Amino acid sequence: MSLNVGIIPARYASTRFPGKPLKLLRGLPVIAHVCAAAARVRNLSAVYVATDDERIAEAVIACGHTPIMTRSDHVCGTDRIVEALSKLETAPDIVVNIQGDEPLIDPLSVEKAVDKLENSDADWSTLVYPISAEEAANPNKVKVVLGTDDRALYFSRAAIPYPRDGVKAAYFGHIGLYCYKREALMRFASADPTPLEMTEKLEQLRALENGMKIVCVKVDGAAPGIDTPEDLAKTEEILRKRGEM
Repeated sequence: MSLNVGIIPARYASTRFPGKPLKLLRGLPVIAHVCAAAARVRNLSAVYVATDDERIAEAVIACGHTPIMTRSDHVCGTDRIVEALSKLETAPDIVVNIQGDEPLIDPLSVEKAVDKLENSDADWSTLVYPISAEEAANPNKVKVVLGTDDRALYFSRAAIPYPRDGVKAAYFGHIGLYCYKREALMRFASADPTPLEMTEKLEQLRALENGMKIVCVKVDGAAPGIDTPEDLAKTEEILRKRGEM
């Protein structure tokens, strides 16, 4: 069995919602909810929070989890994860990048993504879900087209595939959870940004442009993330109705 770890990148200085990891949700910080969900993923040996902020680190410790302090100059969560990996005593086989603003993430979906990567020749795995043509038209929602083996052929902010001659298209939205084989992650992190990545502002395109294989796991839907105070209020209501925390 491989050694798999989850790492949650979390920073205080969010452009749209500063201090988001520490905002209270049912009486606990958002990051505590994310840690609790990640801890329920049965095929992860450990879960860490990679952060550059002592306040976030203290909140993580208070909820019984382990922070790893990282530099403050990272431009993306993947870079923060790579630094955190360098501080682990044992190098994992698979690293799972869990978004720090998705407290409603489904642990079973994460398990499926890890299992898929463990049992394939792919470099990464990720999650996708069916969306409508109306949703596909939204450039803020990332789309992916798949091969017959569920390999990602391309990710885009555009509505892909294009349904020529009125043919009905199947659209898939992308969920920003990534599982990486360690060697693939290090190769990705050492590569320069690529033309398509810079055009679409999607870092997973760097992996495709460098010949890496990303395999996708289909799930029913995406858990809502928290980007704004309004999203926080909606998530609070969802948890209240569930009777959670």
